[in-house]
Amino acid sequence: MYEPIRAKSVHSTTTADSTDFPHRSREEELDIQLAGHLAALLALTDELRALEPTADLDTAAERLAAQVARLRGGRAPVRLTVAAAHPEPRPAALHRKAHTLAGRALVVAASRADTAAAILAAERMDAHSAALEPRELASR
Repeated sequence: MYEPIRAKSVHSTTTADSTDFPHRSREEELDIQLAGHLAALLALTDELRALEPTADLDTAAERLAAQVARLRGGRAPVRLTVAAAHPEPRPAALHRKAHTLAGRALVVAASRADTAAAILAAERMDAHSAALEPRELASR
């Protein structure tokens, strides 16, 4: 009734020699994800620094850059230059995006038990939340 299978299945994912692609551990994957979130947060922080330069943003940018470099094995992140900042000021939208990214970074940092990155992400969430409060009250 049915013809027996004569060839290897094309749907099989296991092979005898599985060294043909790189394997990463869960910790390495979380490091990559956390570095990505922190690098995106750094880009937004640099953009905010271009629009509204403050000492708090300068310090935050340096701390974020240090964490990204640590997670990437010492490779420094690419930084936004002041001239490359978006021409139309939109700080409230940037603060909302930064708050969201800091929250994502906090979740990943907590899952990999990275206390330094978790503290930094929580501080950035608080700072961006505080930066939004006066703007939201003024827009009412």
